[in-house]
Order: sequence, then C-alpha cells, then structure tokens
Amino acid sequence: MANLPGDRSASSTLGAILEFACMPVSLYKGANHRKRGVAIKPLTDFLLEIDQSNRTVIGSATDYPQDWVIAPHTHEKHQLLYAISGVMVVYSESSQWTVPSNRGVWMPSGRVHSIRCVGPLKMRSVFVRPDALVDLPAEVRAVSISPLLSELIKVAVGLQQPYAAHSREDRVMQLILDELVLLPALPLHLPQPADPRINGICRSLQKNPADGSTLADWSTHLGLDEKTIQRLFRKDTGMTFGQWRQQARLLLAVERMAVGEKIIDVAFALGYESPSAFTNMFKKQFGKTPSHFFK
Repeated sequence: MANLPGDRSASSTLGAILEFACMPVSLYKGANHRKRGVAIKPLTDFLLEIDQSNRTVIGSATDYPQDWVIAPHTHEKHQLLYAISGVMVVYSESSQWTVPSNRGVWMPSGRVHSIRCVGPLKMRSVFVRPDALVDLPAEVRAVSISPLLSELIKVAVGLQQPYAAHSREDRVMQLILDELVLLPALPLHLPQPADPRINGICRSLQKNPADGSTLADWSTHLGLDEKTIQRLFRKDTGMTFGQWRQQARLLLAVERMAVGEKIIDVAFALGYESPSAFTNMFKKQFGKTPSHFFK
C-alpha cells in the first residue's frame, strides 16, 4: 500500500473540533492500523513536498483505514479532496462538511482543517497553485464531481513529474483547471456556532441526534428565551434551530449508512418516526433517496 500522509497528534488551533472529530458516530469500532501493516507518511513531510513543488497542478492518491483522523493542518496550495470510495468529514474552526463517495471538498489555501475518515477511505486530491487561476472558489464548499473531472483526477495521480509543456500530461492538468472553475456546490455543510450556549446545544444534538428536546425545552435548560436562541442560531449558522438539527441528523445518516447500517435502523436512531419520514426528508434535502445516494 502506498504511503499515507496523516498525523494523529492534536493541534491547539482546532483542539475542540478535533476532540469531537475523534468520536466515531457509527456503531463500528476502530482497528489497530499499525498491526495491519499500514505505512504512515508524516503529514508534515507530505505537506512540505506539496508546498515546495512549483508545479501548477499536482495529483495525489491516499488510501486511509477506517476511523483515521488527519490532524489540523494547512497548506499553501488550494486542494480538491475527492472521495472515490468511503466518507470523510472535513472540519474547520466554524464548520464541517460531510463528503460521501463521488463528491468532494474544495479547500482554498491557508485554511486550517482536519479530516475524519468514516470507514476505509480512498481519497484522491488535486493541489493547485493559488496563482493558477483568479476565478477559483474563495470559500470552502462541498462540491459535485463530474464524470469528466473524476477521470481526469484518476489520470493525474498517476502522472510522472516533471512533464513537458504542451504534452499529454500538461493538457490533462489544464483540463482539470477548466473543470475546477465549474464545481457545483452541494448542501453537505453544517456550520458550528461560535456562541458557547448555542454551541453547547449543537454538540449535544450531534452526540444524541434522537434527542427531541424542543426550543422551549432548551430555553428552560439554558435560561434563555426562545427568541434569543433563534436569533443566535440565525446569527451564527444562518439557520433556525429546527433547520440546523435536521441538517445535523441527515449528515449523521450519511455517515451511518456509509458503514453499512440499515436505513430503518438509521431512521429510528436519529429520531425519525418512521423510515418513510426519514426517506422523504433525505430526498428533499439531497435530491436522492437514501438507497440511491451512494450510487
């Protein structure tokens, strides 16, 4: 197996987020990866190689074991993280993105982030020099990967460098740049509020997604009126309390289904009254039923 860039050491910058990221959501347990013979390439070495390269576009292939966590880090190049199989959850200081197979995350340069692998993950990345194009996305976003871009990325990770200008390899990389400008955003984003009171609600709901506590219940628990809680939710997340909880549940559902849990079990574990109610809400948000989401 190829070297896997990764690091399990914590960083103060995203300490709280990494602490939560290490908590598996699924019922599956982690494994002792060292006993399984997985070679680990230090994250700092991997990032140094990427940042020191003067190539406009670089492809990278990394296969991670189940429950692997890549510690908070940053890099000087933009990155497109693409999951060809498995699910990854990407964390920043104020948000997280749950990314299933055949989707990706666009990560602009200089953004501190960490990654948690839900089940075994086959990640294919493209790193891009910030001066390559002026109209690349400026914000982190989950994105749809077109069949064309998918095949280009798979070719790019196998290319030998350096390569000549105007060669086949060079044209592949130029096509990738053309496709990156067109990346459609996906609704796989869950903002994390800065206000400690609202953040406490969010962390509690992510740990216990079936919790049906109403806004009135949280108002009593926190000693805040309901209007204040809603105002803080909108201010910090752009969502209402109900919208945030629904999004959190659906993204947790993606994680659970990715490791093989049955739809009926996921529905009840996340607090839905029936599998049909869960399926309807899932399709409304993501455009596909749970049974077709990973196809």
